[in-house]
Amino acid sequence: MARSELHLHLEGSIDSATIQLLEPGLTIPEIEQHFVFTDFLGFLQSFKWIAQRLRTPGDYGLITTSLLQRLEGEGIHYVELTLAAGVVIWKEQDLEAVFQAVRQASAASPVEVHWNLDSIRQFGPELAMSVAEFAVRHRDDSVVSIGIGGDEVAGPARWFADVYKYARENGLRLTAHAGETAGPDSVWAALAIGAERIGHGIRSIDDPVLVAHLRDNQIPLEVCITSNVMTRAVPSLERHPVRRLFDAGVPITLNTDDPGIFRTSLTREFEIARTHFGFSESELDSIRQNAERFRFVGGAPPQSAPRPVA
Repeated sequence: MARSELHLHLEGSIDSATIQLLEPGLTIPEIEQHFVFTDFLGFLQSFKWIAQRLRTPGDYGLITTSLLQRLEGEGIHYVELTLAAGVVIWKEQDLEAVFQAVRQASAASPVEVHWNLDSIRQFGPELAMSVAEFAVRHRDDSVVSIGIGGDEVAGPARWFADVYKYARENGLRLTAHAGETAGPDSVWAALAIGAERIGHGIRSIDDPVLVAHLRDNQIPLEVCITSNVMTRAVPSLERHPVRRLFDAGVPITLNTDDPGIFRTSLTREFEIARTHFGFSESELDSIRQNAERFRFVGGAPPQSAPRPVA
């Protein structure tokens, strides 16, 4: 069966060996101490440290090539790859040059790549609008969507209502990290501004009305099991709600999120679902089919009406 991945951060795909290529003066032990964290905010610091090692457009091109080679080897034919465009702007780098570098690298791969340009919630709506405007200008260059990641509490979704309205009216699709470390209200808020898919969304399980809404309206969650355990978004693997969400009829996809940081792969995520949560092969096939169904290119059409909220 064809394999797609919908929630994968380019910068988070970097492993310690690649960091050493970017910065040869660092030893592997020195690098790996920056991959150690005990909570979500610690993870954000690790992501920030890794992103700061990307100093040139060529660095971004290098990591794109490396990632796509791994995806090809894993049999993944389609990926929606998230570039932290908001971080590039925050670093005062040339976003156009960075994007052209990653686009050129992706064009050389047999993997079909479409780009999700991500702002960072805590950086605020003005920077996010800059990302959205850039994304609109590059709709014909494989940019398919925008998103907001980062700290849900420090950057509430309502800040970005105008950004999402602008992006939607200009032909972009919409996703948002929500319900990862904050509760169901964060998911409702993301839906209220127009998010078509929810990145993570695992805290939806705490609100039966929200679970029913996701099920009845077939709003998919981009679930990342290993990520949630390592960032302590869930206290343990055994308490991850992926099985309960699936059994409740919520459409889910499985994803790696930041495979370099979390030392995982899409194959491993499916194996965890099978061995730890008892998913059958037919159930896993339905999850694979969800990735095909809900991808932004060649999948379900965008919703024409605003989402209802609780």
